[in-house]
Amino acid sequence: MHNLIPLFIVIPLASAFLVPVIGRLIKGFSKIITLTAFLCLLLLSLNYIFLSDFSPIIYKIGGWEPVENIPIAIYLVLDSFSIFMLCIINVMAFLSALYSVSYIEKYTGINNFYTLLCIMVAGLNGIVLTGDLFNLYVFLEITVIASYALVAFGTEKEELEASFKYQVLGGIATAMILFSIGLIYWYTKTLNIADISEILQTSEDHRLIEFSQLMLIAGFGLKAAIMPFHGWLPDAHSSAPSPISAMLSGVVIKAAGLYVLFRLFFNMYVISFDIGVLITAIGTLSMVVGVFLAIGQWDLKRLLAYHSISQMGYVILGVGMGMLILAKNGNKTLAALAIGGGLFHLVNHAVFKGLLFLNAGAIEYTLGTRDLKKMGGLYSKMPVTSVTSLSASLAISGIPPFNGFFSKLIIILAAVQARFYLLAVLAVVVSIITLASFMKFQRYAFFNTSAPKKVIKEVPLSMTAVMIFMAVLCLGLSLLILPDIRDSFLGPAVNVLLDTTNYSTVILGN
Repeated sequence: MHNLIPLFIVIPLASAFLVPVIGRLIKGFSKIITLTAFLCLLLLSLNYIFLSDFSPIIYKIGGWEPVENIPIAIYLVLDSFSIFMLCIINVMAFLSALYSVSYIEKYTGINNFYTLLCIMVAGLNGIVLTGDLFNLYVFLEITVIASYALVAFGTEKEELEASFKYQVLGGIATAMILFSIGLIYWYTKTLNIADISEILQTSEDHRLIEFSQLMLIAGFGLKAAIMPFHGWLPDAHSSAPSPISAMLSGVVIKAAGLYVLFRLFFNMYVISFDIGVLITAIGTLSMVVGVFLAIGQWDLKRLLAYHSISQMGYVILGVGMGMLILAKNGNKTLAALAIGGGLFHLVNHAVFKGLLFLNAGAIEYTLGTRDLKKMGGLYSKMPVTSVTSLSASLAISGIPPFNGFFSKLIIILAAVQARFYLLAVLAVVVSIITLASFMKFQRYAFFNTSAPKKVIKEVPLSMTAVMIFMAVLCLGLSLLILPDIRDSFLGPAVNVLLDTTNYSTVILGN
C-alpha cells in the first residue's frame, strides 16, 4: 500500500493542471474533475484508517536509500497521526467542493476557483505527509499561496484588503519558519525530521534549540492564528467565499499550523517543561480572549472567525497539558487523556465550525448580507439551514449529546485530574460564554420577528445536502467518547505523540 501514498499529492495537482486546460473546452468539467479527485482522496484516506494496521509506512521518492546512515531521499511518512489528519483534510475538501457546486455560480472565474482549491488540498496533504523540513516549507507555501488567492477571490475592496493583510503576516511567518529551519540545518547538517530528532536527543546547545523552538512557535502560531498571532484571521475568514472559510477554519489553520507544531515538538524536539508551559499559556489565552472578542461581533462570519481562535485554544490546551505531564515524567495515561481530548476537539471543530461557515454562506447566498441586525425570521423560510445551524451552535457550545460536549469534557477532566484547576474553570466559563454568543446568532438570524422584506427560500440541494450530512456528523462523532471507538480512531494518533522517540526509530530503522 506504500505505493499509493504519493497519490495524495499527485491527484489534486493533476486535477489543478487539468481544470484550466480542459475546463475552457467543456462546461462543468472543473466541478466534475474536482469532486471526482476529492472523492478518490476521501476513499483513499478511509482505506488507510479502516484497513491498515496503523504501522508507519515510509515512501522514499526515487527509491534512494540512506548513505552511511544519512537519509538522502525525500521521505513521505504515513503514520497514525498523518492518517488522522488526512481524513479531516479530505473529508472537508470533498464536502466544501460539493457545497461549492451551486454556491460558486454567483462568482466569475469558476475554473480558477477549483484550480486553486485543488492546489490548496495538494499542499495540505503534502504538509501532513512530508518527513523533512524543506519539503514541509515547500508544501506550506503551496497551501498559503492558494489560500491568499482564494481569500481575494471576490476581488472586492474588502476581499483584497483581507488577502493583503493575510499575505503580509503570512510572509512574516514564513520568514521566521525558514530562518528556524536554517538554524536547525546549520546545527544538525540534515533536514530529515527523524534524523534531526536523533541528533537533538544528545544535544547540549540548549539555547540555539530553544531559540529555534520560539521561532517556530511564532511562525506556525501565525499560520494557526492563535493568540497573539491572530490579526489576519477575522478579515480573511469573513471575506473568503464560505466554502473556503470552512476550509480555512476547519483544515488550513490545523494542518498548516497546529499539526506541524505538534509533530515537531513531540517527534523532533525533546519535550521541554518551559515550552509546554508556553504552549499551554498560548492555548489558554486564545481560548479566553477569542470568545470575548467574538461575543460583541455583529458580522456573522467575523463572529465565527473569532470563535475559531477560541476553539483552537481548547485543542492547544489539551495537547499542552499532555506535554507538561510528559515533561514532568508524570502519568502517561493522564497525558494520553489530555492529548486525546485535544485531538478529539480538533476533529470536532473541523465539523461544527465548517458547518457554521457553510450555514453563514447559505444565509449570505439568500439575503446578500452577513449583518445579524439585518436578518430575522429565517426559521420558517430556511428550515434546513436553521436546524443544521442550531445543531452546530449546540455542538460548539458544548451541549450534550453533540460532539463538542464530549471533547470539552475530556479536556476538563484531564485538567482536573492533573490538578490544573484554574484551566478547568476557564474552559467551563468559556463554554458558557460561547453558548451566549450562539444564542445571539440563533435569535437574530432565525427567530427575530423583523424578517427582511424580500423573497426568501432555502438554498439549492447541493448546499443543503452537505449541511445535513455535517449536522449528522455533529451527533455521530459523539460516539468517539466510547472507549473502543476512541481507541480505534484517536488512540493510534495519540500514541504517535506519546511515544516521542519512536518516530525516529521507526523511520530510520535504528
